[in-house]
Amino acid sequence: MRSWGAFVMEAGTRNGATDASGLPVDACREQLALILGSVDFDATDRERRFLSYVVNETLCGRGMRIKAYSIAVEVFGRDASFDPQADPIVRVEAGHLRRSLERYYLTAGLADPIHISIPKGAYVPTFSLHRSPSPGDQEASAAPPMAPPPARTVHRLPVMMAAGMAAAAIVAAAVLMLWWQVISPRPIASGPERPHLAVEWFEDLSGKEGSAALARGLTQEVVSGLSKFKDIVVVQSPGPETERQVRYVLGGSLYTSADTFRLQVSLRSSPNGTVLWAASYDGATTVGDLLKSQADIASNVATTLAQAYGVIFQADAKRAVPNPPDDWAAYACTLSYYSYRASFDGRVRPSVRSCLEKAVERFPDYATAWALLSLTLIDEARFGYPIDPVRSPALIDQALTAARRAVELEPLNVRGLQAQMFALYLRKEVDAAMKVGARAISINPNDTELMGEYGYRLAMSGNWNEGCALVAKAWERNAGPPAYYEAALALCSYFHGDYEEAAMWIRKADVPANALYHVIAIAIFAETGDEALADRERAWLVEHEPALVRNLRAEAALRFTRPEDIASFLGSLKKAGLQFSE
Repeated sequence: MRSWGAFVMEAGTRNGATDASGLPVDACREQLALILGSVDFDATDRERRFLSYVVNETLCGRGMRIKAYSIAVEVFGRDASFDPQADPIVRVEAGHLRRSLERYYLTAGLADPIHISIPKGAYVPTFSLHRSPSPGDQEASAAPPMAPPPARTVHRLPVMMAAGMAAAAIVAAAVLMLWWQVISPRPIASGPERPHLAVEWFEDLSGKEGSAALARGLTQEVVSGLSKFKDIVVVQSPGPETERQVRYVLGGSLYTSADTFRLQVSLRSSPNGTVLWAASYDGATTVGDLLKSQADIASNVATTLAQAYGVIFQADAKRAVPNPPDDWAAYACTLSYYSYRASFDGRVRPSVRSCLEKAVERFPDYATAWALLSLTLIDEARFGYPIDPVRSPALIDQALTAARRAVELEPLNVRGLQAQMFALYLRKEVDAAMKVGARAISINPNDTELMGEYGYRLAMSGNWNEGCALVAKAWERNAGPPAYYEAALALCSYFHGDYEEAAMWIRKADVPANALYHVIAIAIFAETGDEALADRERAWLVEHEPALVRNLRAEAALRFTRPEDIASFLGSLKKAGLQFSE
């Protein structure tokens, strides 16, 4: 059976491990993240995948396996008939990547602690300590001021930032509640705030036959992808009134050669013009490849900018709005939800729920607030241990009502459909839930929050192959904290019988405050035979959530659909020595 490691990059070795250069593996991985996250690392998506692949393979001890053939197949998607002697694509891309790395270390990476390079004539990267420049060096280099790093789907929020977001959510929600209830004397705004994004027509720099049409076609594809995210307003050629509402501007330029094109795009803050994100994309101009390239570029740009935890979310989350008007306060409640979701901290949830309830009270037609309120109620039901036979179903019913209200207001609001799917699933209306989830994915296949949650439910309903593939894809593309997806991938590996890989994923997830994390870890370590770790996890659970332990059968039945999956999972828990009611 296929390993789920095939869907994602292999995990690194544990803390304290070193690579062949003697440098800590974790430090080398952090350096890779710095490079991929820098606006001055001017590389295409293909080159970025190339770098990620060779670095991670090397850090996992598989450097000897890195060949032109493996790169072509694993990174570039070539089939098994690829001949590196006849097709120089890997050598050409390696040259481009070397130059991109050289430029990076001359600008943004000047003071980085580790130097990653790919020697000429080879594809295995080397790692060395990077000499910090002296003040004189810096004056001689005199690099221009740097724009903030771009938010890429592979560039996640750091763990400490996620913790900070959770704390900020408590404060933000409390302040907003105080503002609404006590301070605000102003009349209600006409509707909640939504970020407005103006998309400029991409500029044709070539002036060749067909290049102007290609530039316009790429612009339209990107607009189409962005417009599927209903929490932002996408405009083109805005009039004076709309222009005043524009907070972000997306622009780009296109250069074409005989057989290829390069699109460079950037997101700017309005009106000060600060560059928040930039990227370059390459593609072929042949008819068959061109259509796929356009679709892939539009998908990447839309996901990177507009998804939850994407560039626009992160920029808005940092905005300080003194004396906020009602429309901004309502929008800020939705931001506080995503801050809470970074850790699922139960201490935050009541404030977030109250804030969202106030938002829908002020703006009854605010579909996204209804959807996020529904998801908050679902969390209250599924994370409130033990399951209350009266209160828990009532919360799920309330969640379903709120989700249906969101979908009634905006039938294409995928967050509302996601909440509806989840509530139906917990009510054991699994077929109906999966139909709603499939409809939502068809509306916006680039929404990684939806993709991950739909995949998770699909997997736990028994469709482990399709569901886990979606979770893995969401893990790769989502810019937010990855622990939720990593716990899901641990379950995927567990139910595919790959217990060692399951153990790798659950170690990566590392969310010790979440009780279900410990439950999953116990089942996995019981099967790997790691008694010490299983005992440690069991002791934590018995001490902190004894009611959950007693009620594990009901908890498993709430989450899994198939009796054989429930029996298998509970069997592993018993194997680890957990005792619970039958």
